[in-house]
Amino acid sequence: MTYRKDRRAGTDLDHDFNVTTSIDGDAVVVGVSGQADLHAAPELRAAVDDAIDAGRQNVVVDLTEATFIDSMTLGVLLGALKRLASGDGRLVIACPNQHLRRVFEITSLDRVLPLAASRAEALGRISGTAGEAA
Repeated sequence: MTYRKDRRAGTDLDHDFNVTTSIDGDAVVVGVSGQADLHAAPELRAAVDDAIDAGRQNVVVDLTEATFIDSMTLGVLLGALKRLASGDGRLVIACPNQHLRRVFEITSLDRVLPLAASRAEALGRISGTAGEAA
């Protein structure tokens, strides 16, 4: 079964942002493209919350197509991790872009948020077919 939902933000300030949601095996994949900033954070939060509220315990946030993330995005990811951990769920972030990974490293959130080098690696971690090292 494949479920896909596109969210397009509606203001000029966040025109370079899109969130897609799809099901891949046991995981919901929330794909982010463009600039995930203050104006886009509510859309990202809504997509992740919708998945968790629907009972999904495994979430991959795919930042492969993201060009920018800020502290609001990091806050959304931390909130998702907290919600999922309280219910034995898992969150893995696919982040192949070294510039975006640097944001996680500078804030030391790479020690808290599980990062994967690709969507496939993130899905492998969710399903238990890949190692845990980031």
